[in-house]
Amino acid sequence: MTAPNGASLTLTSGQIDEIAAAHEQAKRTVTPIRRITLTHPGMTIDDAYACQQRWVELQLVGGRTVAGHKIGLTSRAMQQAVSIDEPDFGTLLDDMVVEPGSELHAASYLDPKLEVELAFVLERRLEGDAVTAADVLAATDFVVPAAELIDARSYRVDPHDGVSRTVRDTIADNAANAGIVTGGGRVDARSLDLRWVGAIVARNGVVEETGLAAGVLGDPVLGIVWLARRLARYGVALEPALPILAGSFTRPVACRAGDEFELDFGPLGSFQLAFG
Repeated sequence: MTAPNGASLTLTSGQIDEIAAAHEQAKRTVTPIRRITLTHPGMTIDDAYACQQRWVELQLVGGRTVAGHKIGLTSRAMQQAVSIDEPDFGTLLDDMVVEPGSELHAASYLDPKLEVELAFVLERRLEGDAVTAADVLAATDFVVPAAELIDARSYRVDPHDGVSRTVRDTIADNAANAGIVTGGGRVDARSLDLRWVGAIVARNGVVEETGLAAGVLGDPVLGIVWLARRLARYGVALEPALPILAGSFTRPVACRAGDEFELDFGPLGSFQLAFG
């Protein structure tokens, strides 16, 4: 993926390399780094995506493969919290795919949290800056209940100065991607109003979050529309068979050693995930 036309980059290629390497080191050692905007306060959104892409390139060189895409910051409340007016995106890799019912090691992550989403899987390629909701529905093979495991390789709140990381820091950190779990039943996206798909998130038998998929830009289909149009700036298409996380419709729930999660999507089914 190359920088889009008109991209506003303030970072040099060497600085982008250093930032990508720092995030990789943080991931491998499970040791958070300080926010990138501390040393590069003038970095742009385009800079952040350039850092993200460089990190993804490191993974691909190391043998990883692209396993899908994610969309974040789709709720108005979250956008206002980080002072942006659009979502962000990141890349899912094959080592991020988690089977439902798995037990993960909390100590392998820096600050793991779960978000509830719907995953779209396409049956044909979707691309261009004029993609519509009708195009998305026509191109979708099925939709399946999902959860995204998010993490933070840079401090969410820096313990040294109490400053929270910005959306630019999060984007550079591959939009906080750490894992994807899909479970329950597959459904034809045209067979029901996806805005009314609901989910209940219980941790250790206690309901922590509930939500409706309408929390994603009013309709989760619009999350896929946004991503297709955004990726068109880079000449990238959404490919068939790869899950696309449309965005969370609950607040993130912290994951701790000993936690057991039940994610219940009602008629669409449920699945479990545990942390040891």
